[in-house]
This record gives sequence, structure tokens and C-alpha cells, in this order.
Amino acid sequence: MYNKSMDEKEIRVLCSSGQLLFTAHCLSIMQERSILIDDIISVMMNGEIIEDYPDDYPFPSCLVMGIIDKMKLRVVLANDGGCLRIISAYRPDDSKFMEDGKTRR
Repeated sequence: MYNKSMDEKEIRVLCSSGQLLFTAHCLSIMQERSILIDDIISVMMNGEIIEDYPDDYPFPSCLVMGIIDKMKLRVVLANDGGCLRIISAYRPDDSKFMEDGKTRR
């Protein structure tokens, strides 16, 4: 394990080079929520890190938010040192967040 903050540039490099591993949990959640792999990739390539968890175990992780078809989409991902592990994806509940989609009410 190594503690390191994630950055958007590193996410984009790993994503564009196909260094992605979707967890079984994430694939199940994506199917339940009708979220496409292309949506996840778009968020990673164009979104922004809104929360960073450098001390997560077993790998540093972060929460990335982007807009897909005028809807906010969040992706939780971790960096294992050479691959992005896509952990979960969801559309935030607007009643729990401010207009920016980042700040909790």
C-alpha cells in the first residue's frame, strides 16, 4: 500500500491507455442503475475529483464527478499503482447536495 493523492491527469493517462479494472460490485451496480462503461470513461476523462482519499486501504481512491446527458454522475475509483480500479458509480441525489453537486446540504 502507498499513500498518494490522486490527480486528474494521472486518471486520464491510465484511462486513455485502457488501464482499467471494473470490480464485480461496480459492474453489478452499473447494470442496476443503467450506467454504461462509456459514461464511466467520459467522467474519468472530463470530470473533476471532488473528494480524495489518499489513505484508503488497500489503495488510494477518489470520487470523480462529471456530467453525462445533463445529469451528474459520480465514479469512485482507486489507483493500485498501475491500473484504475473502478469501484462504484452513481447519480447523486439532488436533495442531498447543493446545486454544484459537490457540497452536501
